[in-house]
Amino acid sequence: MGRSGEIQEDFYAERTRILDALSQDEYKQIVMRLIGALAFRTHCPQFGYLQDALGRVFTDIDFATYSRHIKDVTRFLTELGYHEDKMVTRLFGEGRMLFHEDKYGRHIDVFLDRLDFSHVLPLTGRLEVDTLTLPLAELLVEKMQIVQLNEKDLIDTIMLLREHSVGNSDNETINATVISHLAANDWGLWRTLTGNLAHVSERLDKYPQLTDDDRRVVRERINALLDLIESQPKTMRWKVRSAVGERVKWYKDVEELAHR
Repeated sequence: MGRSGEIQEDFYAERTRILDALSQDEYKQIVMRLIGALAFRTHCPQFGYLQDALGRVFTDIDFATYSRHIKDVTRFLTELGYHEDKMVTRLFGEGRMLFHEDKYGRHIDVFLDRLDFSHVLPLTGRLEVDTLTLPLAELLVEKMQIVQLNEKDLIDTIMLLREHSVGNSDNETINATVISHLAANDWGLWRTLTGNLAHVSERLDKYPQLTDDDRRVVRERINALLDLIESQPKTMRWKVRSAVGERVKWYKDVEELAHR
């Protein structure tokens, strides 16, 4: 048995066990925030049922932290009953760690300083914004910066946009200022974000579980976000890369661990 009780079979219950342990005085210095599907669910108390209705299944628990917390995070998760996959740490070294537990075969990914998928999403100074998860803006970008979207990415995004309005703050709001500034400095990220947001809007009619109000609200929020992204003045870096366009690949292929 690890500290803070036994490892829980239910993903959401295990999420709660970990977050409760993180809030204890012994670990409060660790800046470690939930990301991924469980973070979306955490911030969607009203429309979280959409994950269930649309067939979303939890498969892992993901966190982000700063590299300065590596030793503390390793000690923390070890005390909760997890053990580090040192081969993955050596392989991904500067950007990622992996921890396993043997009772249910669950694993925890811990990303360091940034999310490095199809594009790089820097997290410096942003992990402190929310006490439990990534800020909503980064949660949305986490999904929308993946070039090869899958069904679970669409479902999480629809749920988040149904629950939260688009604005210019981080207080239970999708901060369009943060997203538009990221996109204005990186043409490749802009291309992927805007294309994926449009794709989400197009796919809404494919889900009979959604109501007309669900579709209307999500589309309105997507359109508002796209308008703000387009109106943000672009940097010289963006303009130079824009001139090249899609003649040169603008994203990285995402390499995932085989069991993910």
